[in-house]
Amino acid sequence: MILWGSLVNGGAIMAGTLVGILAGKLLNERIKDTLIAVMALITIGIAIPGLIDSQNALVPIVSLVSGSVLGEVLNIDGKVTALGDSLQHRFQNHGSVTEGFVTGSLVFAVGAMAIMGALDSGLRNNHSVLYAKSLIDAVYSVVFASTMGIGVAFSGLTVFLVEGLLAVLASLVAPLLSSYVIAEITYVGSLLIIAISLNMLGVTKLRILNMAPAVLFPILLCQFMK
Repeated sequence: MILWGSLVNGGAIMAGTLVGILAGKLLNERIKDTLIAVMALITIGIAIPGLIDSQNALVPIVSLVSGSVLGEVLNIDGKVTALGDSLQHRFQNHGSVTEGFVTGSLVFAVGAMAIMGALDSGLRNNHSVLYAKSLIDAVYSVVFASTMGIGVAFSGLTVFLVEGLLAVLASLVAPLLSSYVIAEITYVGSLLIIAISLNMLGVTKLRILNMAPAVLFPILLCQFMK
């Protein structure tokens, strides 16, 4: 089921919110930080198998360089950050429910891992990335809900809609793509997921959203680099 990963992700956020409301304040910062680090390491482990099937090293290299340059020119990361700041400012006086919903939606639904996971669900019916993201989001939702309350749970609906839409669109395109193209897309996406994990661990501060266009370049490059 193509939407299963998105459904699990949305449900994990709602479950994490419930735990956060009931017991979130019992977790100290050290425990929360350790849980996030563990989730990041697990995510790296899930991404590594996606690096095995690449058939042409030039495709991911050119894709990452070209996609990252395009992302920097468009400043995707900066625009998403500005949108988030604008929404936070606009709704800051509308109560904790709205604050929790807006914050959760921006953190959980607007990110490179949501894009990569949804594409994997749609292209290969593989939900492992979204499963890992679900665990990470559940931990974050515990933290958010302990301070912002029930509004965080509603962001699970946003996550399901955004990831579900991307997965459905990817599934419609999948029959038009060869296994060669999908393997190269998976390779590029896996590298970006590892980069996300490094950011989570505090090793790097990469602008992953500016690199996200790279996952589209193999569709074009594989037509010429066989």
